Amino acid sequence: MTKRATSKYKVNRSLGVNLWGRAKSPVGGRRDYRPGQHGQARRRRLSDYGNQLAAKQKLKNYYGEISERQFRNLYREAIRLPGDTSEYLIGLLERRLSTVVYRMKFAVTPFATRQLINHGHVRVNGKRVNVGGYMLTAGDVVEIEPAMRENTQLLAATQSAERDIPDFLQVDHKSMKGTFVRIPSFAEVPYPVQMQPHLVVEFYSR
Repeated sequence: MTKRATSKYKVNRSLGVNLWGRAKSPVGGRRDYRPGQHGQARRRRLSDYGNQLAAKQKLKNYYGEISERQFRNLYREAIRLPGDTSEYLIGLLERRLSTVVYRMKFAVTPFATRQLINHGHVRVNGKRVNVGGYMLTAGDVVEIEPAMRENTQLLAATQSAERDIPDFLQVDHKSMKGTFVRIPSFAEVPYPVQMQPHLVVEFYSR
């Protein structure tokens, strides 16, 4: 298990939000303060840079296993495209296989999604793909390997009421298969907390 997977709720406490909208999150409960020795001290007002950094950390951590280098590379790809860089950044993040598998409710968390993909249990257009950063295009079909379709954790994920499946995906949980219909706009992405991708763009463009 990775360090991030074992400390994912510290991320919630550090950012002060229930990043994945999970009932188990300590934010809003007894530990509704930052981790560490000085966690219960009053939060200071953030500078413009602090707000930009917090927005970047919130968006990057939401997607689970993305490293800083990978996230920055996605920004660099987005900035090369004509138009709204923040919209392109969100579109790239939502095209990643790990994101789509999570949105299709084949896993409870982004961290469980990573394990599912890395172990070779996911196919794209009939071919096994074990890279979470694989970029999907409109019309691609994602399915779970037959041997995993009766897995109890996977079945529990599909029946979870914590999240709804967004309109830019079509999913049949009986066949454990779904289609990436189109790249969503930022307004269509069902984040459980407020995201500010324009501040992320400002952070990297400093």
